[in-house]
Amino acid sequence: MMSDSTPHPARVPLVTKPMGIWRSFQKSRQNLLEIIPDLATRQPIVSGRTGKRWHMVMDPDSLKRVLRDKLPDYPKSDVTKNILRPAIGESLFIAEGAHWHWQRRAAAPTFSHRNIANLGPVMTAAAENTCARLNAITPHGRSARADLFEEMVTATFEVISEVTFSGGEAFDRTEVHKAIDSYIAQTARISILDMFGAPNWVPRPGRVLSGSALKTMKRLSDRAIEDRRAQPPKEQLDLLDLMMAGSDPETKRSMSTSELRDNLLTFIVAGHETTALTLSWALYLCAFDPEVQQKARAEAQTALGSRAATADDLGKLPYIRSIIDETLRLYPPAAFLSRTAQKPDRLCGREIRRGDTVMIPVYALHRHHKLWDDPDAFRPARFKDPKAIKRFTYLPFGDGPRICIGAGFAVQEAVIILATLLARFRFDLLKNIAPKPVMILTLRPEGGVHLRVTPLK
Repeated sequence: MMSDSTPHPARVPLVTKPMGIWRSFQKSRQNLLEIIPDLATRQPIVSGRTGKRWHMVMDPDSLKRVLRDKLPDYPKSDVTKNILRPAIGESLFIAEGAHWHWQRRAAAPTFSHRNIANLGPVMTAAAENTCARLNAITPHGRSARADLFEEMVTATFEVISEVTFSGGEAFDRTEVHKAIDSYIAQTARISILDMFGAPNWVPRPGRVLSGSALKTMKRLSDRAIEDRRAQPPKEQLDLLDLMMAGSDPETKRSMSTSELRDNLLTFIVAGHETTALTLSWALYLCAFDPEVQQKARAEAQTALGSRAATADDLGKLPYIRSIIDETLRLYPPAAFLSRTAQKPDRLCGREIRRGDTVMIPVYALHRHHKLWDDPDAFRPARFKDPKAIKRFTYLPFGDGPRICIGAGFAVQEAVIILATLLARFRFDLLKNIAPKPVMILTLRPEGGVHLRVTPLK
């Protein structure tokens, strides 16, 4: 394992001196994480004003208050909703209060352990297909350079589209994928109007221009849902089947076509992007630390032999699971969360006023010097005993009642694909090429994750 003197993997340069509003706006447009002060990795709370009052909270007890104990008082911020609502409507990710509660109750059975395990064969098939693509570029055992981010996006979109709209001819996966990328590129950046706290009714130009991509995405999804309604029940159910069959156990209310579409688009956008990022960063980290990679490979080869991993193998792959957990600590896809205080409160002894923005810089929380030993280092052994991790210090999927409903799905998929790849290939860093962590909507590796891939005999 690396010593403390070993260079750390790629990280974001945090702020070490004050920035004005214009500089903060520029930084937030380029990389949202670069507005986080380095002080946030050492203090429980950091406050300031950039157009409006804000507080960055890293204290676990205060985070428990925001995410669980006082959840109704800290809904998702208007900026978050303004960015995402045009694409995913009042879905689980956006909705608040009673509207969120009934949707959560209706969707919960869809993501039961049994249903997630039943979707395992799709993940195994995606792992096999990824191996086939890598074998194609490394003939006769030769090494080759590959962008593993691109490969992982392909793999995870294959999974999420298959488990969401399996066998649906009305669902054009390529077109939906293009529409999603177009939407994120055009709308996900912070507007200067957001920073000044302008009213929601004031148009944000970039988001107005995204209408074409959104219409395409929604039209294709609606058509696929209506097509499914007209078909006889299938023996093997996918997420759409399960969601269509689901209802709120209290009110018996089921989702309409638009509600199904908004939630399924949420799962598609979040389900493939976040897992692709996790796998890309995990492969980079394994290349960064060859000893970790070799230990993981030995575990995978012992458990799998020559076959691909399945959902039944998860219990045999604890070290690979710890690599996924540590990757999510260092590079959480949702690295920056934002809430708007609805009532006066106090956090860490500091006054919180109604309307204040309460930020949860998950990136800083996961690298906090008082919560983690050598926080910038890659050490999967931290997660040897997950129960030893103090709650609300580790939030890759959030926490409290609104913890990500698809967390189990994402982890299962990541372990299956990573174990299969490590058992069959070696991944090495390329000289002078390292991914740059940049967050717009999610924490992406700018420029991709380019590694040398060598098939193993």
